[in-house]
Amino acid sequence: MEKLEKRIGYHFHNRELLKTALTHSSYANEARDRHTQSNERLEFLGDSVLGMVTSDYIFKLYTDIPEGELTKLRASVVCEQALHAVALSLGLSEFLLLGRGEEAGGGRERSSILADAVEAVIGAIYMDGGFAAAQPFVLSFIKPSVAKTAGRHNFNDYKTMLQEIVQKNREEVLSYRVASQSGPDHDKTFVMEVLLNSNVVARGSGHSKKEAEQAAAHEALKLMGIKV
Repeated sequence: MEKLEKRIGYHFHNRELLKTALTHSSYANEARDRHTQSNERLEFLGDSVLGMVTSDYIFKLYTDIPEGELTKLRASVVCEQALHAVALSLGLSEFLLLGRGEEAGGGRERSSILADAVEAVIGAIYMDGGFAAAQPFVLSFIKPSVAKTAGRHNFNDYKTMLQEIVQKNREEVLSYRVASQSGPDHDKTFVMEVLLNSNVVARGSGHSKKEAEQAAAHEALKLMGIKV
């Protein structure tokens, strides 16, 4: 366990939590000790902590990205494939406790089992040391994953790009305003205008004001001849 703790970067006060995080349901079901628990409950908890840390990080990193794009980004960095890669980097498979049938069936290398174990480890760290202990571990693999994913999907903040261009001339003032909105409260469509010195230069639409602002900024950049 100490070997894994070094890889995780966290020393458990209660190592039984870490052992439980590595205990697959197949092992718990075969165990004669009725006190042996599977990692399913810790996985449930870890999933929530993972989502919270990731949401907090990308929310603060991308201050003007609409909710829909943030959701897509979060989903891509906490998916089974991404967590499987984390498990491989930690060598988590060698520490798993599996039942005989699962072991024989190649469960030690199964991506779903490994991804679930990562979430369970997060849950165990949270139970042992609280959010302050779990956050650094999650960020250790979320930060590079976010950077890689954002770059691969051309995750651009058009408002920031436009603002940086306009700021080169201090006399220019950039602003946004609602041109119109339509639809029911649960599915509204907004049309936003981007103004330069009170003159409308472009419009954009979206299901939130921020999404529409991004669309308007994108259109403005294209009109300025900037490839985006």
